[in-house]
Order: sequence, then C-alpha cells, then structure tokens
Amino acid sequence: MMKAEQNQVIHFALCLNNEGYKASLEVGKLYRIVSDEQATAHGLIRIIDESGEDYAFSAERFYPVQLPQSVEQVLLTAS
Repeated sequence: MMKAEQNQVIHFALCLNNEGYKASLEVGKLYRIVSDEQATAHGLIRIIDESGEDYAFSAERFYPVQLPQSVEQVLLTAS
C-alpha cells in the first residue's frame, strides 16, 4: 500500500543561497513554490520572493521541504 504523503506536492522550499539576489531572497527563509513545469524542465524553481511576486530561480538555491499537512494548510491560507 502506497502512503498518501508520497503523492503530495511540495509547496515550500528553504532558501540556501541568495548570492546576487539579496533584496529578493533571504537565506534560511521558507518560500512558497509556484508550480511551473517549464521552469522545472530548465532546472529552475518558481517561488514567491520578498517582492510578493513569483520569479524563477535556480533550483540549486533552494531545498524543497515537506511540511505536515496542518502546518502547510496554515501557511497556504496565510499567503
């Protein structure tokens, strides 16, 4: 039997590197991921940055984080 969690989409990523984007990204901060298959195909991740807008950054700058569903629900509702 497959766990339901394995099918969950990850909605948040932790910033590991803000070099060149110090005004847009904060290291150690959790950012909301915006689904973008085209960006993913090019090694990018689309996130909502400090401006409140979504932009594509190198996926290597982020670590996707699977949060408990209750926590994710609160964060998704707040953003």
